[in-house]
Amino acid sequence: MMTRTAGAGACGSGWGKISRAVKPWLFLLPMLLLAVLFVYFPFLKNIVYSFSTVNRFGKITAFAGLDNYRYMFSRREFGTALRNTLTLTGVNVPVTLLITLLAARLRRGESRMGLIPDALLSLPMAVSMSAASLIFRVLLNPTVGYINTLFGMEYPWFESARTALPSLLTLTVWMGIPFNFLILRAAFRNVPGDVIEGARLDGAGTLRIFFRMELPLVMPTVLYVICTNTILALMTSGPVMIITRGGPSRATTTLIYLMYTAGYGSFNFSMAACVSLAAFVLSIAFTLLNLWLDREKVSW
Repeated sequence: MMTRTAGAGACGSGWGKISRAVKPWLFLLPMLLLAVLFVYFPFLKNIVYSFSTVNRFGKITAFAGLDNYRYMFSRREFGTALRNTLTLTGVNVPVTLLITLLAARLRRGESRMGLIPDALLSLPMAVSMSAASLIFRVLLNPTVGYINTLFGMEYPWFESARTALPSLLTLTVWMGIPFNFLILRAAFRNVPGDVIEGARLDGAGTLRIFFRMELPLVMPTVLYVICTNTILALMTSGPVMIITRGGPSRATTTLIYLMYTAGYGSFNFSMAACVSLAAFVLSIAFTLLNLWLDREKVSW
């Protein structure tokens, strides 16, 4: 009887080790299935589409090789969309970072009266991008918009090729402020106060403390903000779909909106796949650049 009990105990112990090893994967299994179904499989299918001829029903009819990419690079609208996307990214990221960095530094301390500016800076987080786009479309309406009424003008902000993209930039910057502000404010509040106080006692000024001490300490958070903002800016499409629809004269067409119109507007799924992969390559390139800067230029 004792031998059987020992054997049963050993068997139970072995099964317990197996169950402990398998249990984490069982918890991850639903997420992994969803990721494979809605992320990895569509991504691989997208790659296949980019090298194939696809009919309007999404069926592959022939192998096209690099012809789809040659066609994409030869199209003027792709160059326009690429330029608009890089302009949005190149302006949105530094402007949003500068505003939130200064606001977070000013709001480093705790105060009851500071709740009001904190709430105002965080307010756009409570508004969806579609709702914010509709709000800005009303604000900048050429006839009944509040901005034109305030200054006594009738300027077509979103209808003019000169101001449509800057108007969209204003919207995207406004929407990007809350999340960045909250993250950077938390980073500044984690800077040791005794270090700052010691620097002040040694005669260091505010600017010297900020650039020589505070900014290096929050630089990992700054690079995270730059990375996430860059990806979001490269993926800009919501305001374009709701407000301008890529116009006027493709002045606000971005890569993601071009992908949408090529796929769902013209049923050119091969072109849409190529454009989406171009946007993906840009995102990966900027992400790798940020990771390199994080490894080489930042001290944790």
